[in-house]
Amino acid sequence: MLKGLAITPPVVGRIAIGRIVERAGKRLPEKDDQFTLTTQVQQRGEWLLHPLNEQLRKATSGKLRAIPVRVLFNDPNLNLRADYSLFDRDTGRPVCVGDGQTCKRATDKGIETMSCASPDGCAFGQQGGCKPYARLNVLIDDEDEMGSFVFRTTSFNSIRTLAARLYYFAAVSGNLLACLPLELKLRGKSTTQSYRTPIYYVDLSVRAGGTLEDALVQARELDARRRAAGFDQAALDAAARLGFANGAFEDSPEERAAVAEEFYPLPEPVKPSGESSPVEAGAAAKPSLREKLERQAVLLGGAAA
Repeated sequence: MLKGLAITPPVVGRIAIGRIVERAGKRLPEKDDQFTLTTQVQQRGEWLLHPLNEQLRKATSGKLRAIPVRVLFNDPNLNLRADYSLFDRDTGRPVCVGDGQTCKRATDKGIETMSCASPDGCAFGQQGGCKPYARLNVLIDDEDEMGSFVFRTTSFNSIRTLAARLYYFAAVSGNLLACLPLELKLRGKSTTQSYRTPIYYVDLSVRAGGTLEDALVQARELDARRRAAGFDQAALDAAARLGFANGAFEDSPEERAAVAEEFYPLPEPVKPSGESSPVEAGAAAKPSLREKLERQAVLLGGAAA
């Protein structure tokens, strides 16, 4: 196995609740109030829709706000990986990834392990736009029993809710999480920060029309069939754990630019109106993230001296 390269679950498609739109000549993320399933192929800047997208929409009378899924692993932490991440918006490369205690940061000396104080308590993270970032892998339909769809998010509501659900379902099922018939569900809520307008987050529940007791019975039956066929879930979890630990950063170089574009966009440009105002002139002269990081390194070096 190549060292330094994280081995992640094979991905056959993406799950999104938004898209990238172009405004004032700049590509910016735009939220949506329904799920969209896409392939991993882009055409003219747009992700091509996955065939399952249309298939699932035909099964519902309204917007696609629920998707029947299973997860790959019994360990909740393997299905949902969440951390504090800071990306270089210019290159799309991850600069720092931490869990609130320790972090791996890209420096001139390579990847270094440092303490992590979370974005609110880290001056380095605050100036670069560090925030929670998570990846959830799920199985949809029976197209590929080892090929998953990935849902990426920086929503605190989605990350907290999904993590809680995965831990709870693993506990009540007796560690049969990978056998449970589940459903990704889009929920809405209003907060003071959203000025009471709806915001949407992703939840995980048992499938519509069934109860938790029904799901537990189905999970035990599926687990028994898998064991009889020689399926080793514990070995699969162990292999996945080793694969994730094999690299400092999970997202591949090909994925990083798309992740930075969707979740770590540059601030919207100031609209010109005749002569440049002092505000516009200041915005035009705003240092890049790389320059900020270099200045921070100099300051830290001076403080250490």
